[in-house]
Amino acid sequence: MRIETATEPGSPGRPNEDFVAVAMPASGGGGSLVLLDGVTPPDGPTGCRHDVPWYVAHLGGSMIELSVSPTAPSLAQCLAEAVLRTADAHRGTCDLYHRRTPQATVVAVRWNADTVEHLVLSDSVLLIEDTAGQVGAVRDDRLDRLPAPVTALRAAVRALPRATAARTEAAAEYGRAVEALRNAEGGFFTAAADPAVADRAVTGTRPRSRVRAVAALTDGAARLVEVFHEQDWQGAFTLLRKAGPEELLRRVRAAEAADPDGTRFPRGKVRDDATAVLAQW
Repeated sequence: MRIETATEPGSPGRPNEDFVAVAMPASGGGGSLVLLDGVTPPDGPTGCRHDVPWYVAHLGGSMIELSVSPTAPSLAQCLAEAVLRTADAHRGTCDLYHRRTPQATVVAVRWNADTVEHLVLSDSVLLIEDTAGQVGAVRDDRLDRLPAPVTALRAAVRALPRATAARTEAAAEYGRAVEALRNAEGGFFTAAADPAVADRAVTGTRPRSRVRAVAALTDGAARLVEVFHEQDWQGAFTLLRKAGPEELLRRVRAAEAADPDGTRFPRGKVRDDATAVLAQW
């Protein structure tokens, strides 16, 4: 089996809030990968003394450990337990009920001789290539289906010039509207401190005999397809296979640099943390 990964922070002066880990038990015949994208909170209190990198390291470490245990339950159950363990690690010092408590998106894949199991929560993307070479994307698309008033606020922000007071005020209003929908009915879900969020994940299982390779992308890497439209998912997977994750990230950075103000391709962050991982049988 061949596994390749690459990760890069969005800004040199900020820590990378992505996390990726791959484990292959010594017994052989299987493995697991976990990809997290930490949610950068807006300026202001979060109720927590820990930063996002601390959170994703604890959540990701627990998730990968649980997923390769000989008695591991489903990936959704692994996620629920990992969220609980992480919450317990700072429950005594932090307000875990604060809406901005550290949190993350999740992609997890686990395989053995018979099956390939997957889990996706929020806007990172899982690509699955079948034995015929066809690539399908597994996505949690709830962020694409926000209520019309919220998407109207986003459009209003993007219509205003950057670095203006009007845009800053409009962006703050939009941010508050999105925050109100985080981990709420009718909104979208990320892994934070409530293990019940695992029930909201997109999950599935496929026969191992029908899967040739998988790839996971944080939204910062997936923007090559979703924002810049330089590839479709099939093309992005071909790029990963032929040139590797580092080349995909290089092309993302080139596209970002060609639109430094986000005017041609509107996006929340001009540059974002980006991580890609490819696993081929």
